[in-house]
Amino acid sequence: MMSGGVGKYTHIDNQPQVSGSVPAVPDPGHVTVQFTADSNLQTFPPSGSQGKISGGSHPPRDADDTFSKPISGSDEPQQGGWFRTFTIAAYKPYFDVDTTDVLERIKDSLFPFRGTFTEKTANNPDLYGPFWICTTLIFVAASIGTFVTYIAHKLQKKEWNYDINLVTWSAGVFYGYVLLVPLALYVILKYFSAPSGLIQLFCLYGYSLFVFIPALCLSVVPLEIFRWVIAGVAGFMSATFVALNLRAHIMSAGERWFLIVAGIFLLQLALSVVLKLYLFTVTV
Repeated sequence: MMSGGVGKYTHIDNQPQVSGSVPAVPDPGHVTVQFTADSNLQTFPPSGSQGKISGGSHPPRDADDTFSKPISGSDEPQQGGWFRTFTIAAYKPYFDVDTTDVLERIKDSLFPFRGTFTEKTANNPDLYGPFWICTTLIFVAASIGTFVTYIAHKLQKKEWNYDINLVTWSAGVFYGYVLLVPLALYVILKYFSAPSGLIQLFCLYGYSLFVFIPALCLSVVPLEIFRWVIAGVAGFMSATFVALNLRAHIMSAGERWFLIVAGIFLLQLALSVVLKLYLFTVTV
């Protein structure tokens, strides 16, 4: 019932009475939301969602700057097959040797009758030693050959011209021999059911050439017979080193093992003859 004025309102029938002004409505900008323990909430995005490229809610791996490169210790599959042959990582283990290992293997090559080189390097053949032995041989052959021919021309008072072909020829002989001969032997041994590791053959043939470095240095002595002796001794030591280290393995090839070992020995001797005729001989 309304009585007396606008500002007063009376509600009867046992209901609460309101007098005075109308109470203010709370500010809707401050809303307090209270969650109980039984609230059923979901996170976004759901933890079990699957992306189009990779699982999980995080970006796919190939979206960042690592280009999905497998990190160290990860279980991700790496490239295999022939594709791995063209990567640096494929050859890194064969250069993982220190100076002590290389010197020990060089020492074994100078004692060819032991025949234990392949056993010592079976678990860790390297390409570091063979590469630098061949590179050193190229440098020594070119420098010693040039020096010897220069002295010979000056002693006879003749004009001397530098022969650049000495470097290219030496590089072709030494690099070509260490690459092609082990590769051919690898195929032959595989044919006779006595396969050997290709890297181990590269390692064996590379170290077998070390004896020619001191032989080339001794070729400065201007005596032809002495040069023949030096070339012959170096060739015999190198051939024996290779043949004896492969003999035990090649014997499993059957009755023809002797022919294979003899061929290896004679081929190494032929290399020393070629080096004598071209590098140990001085013509004026």
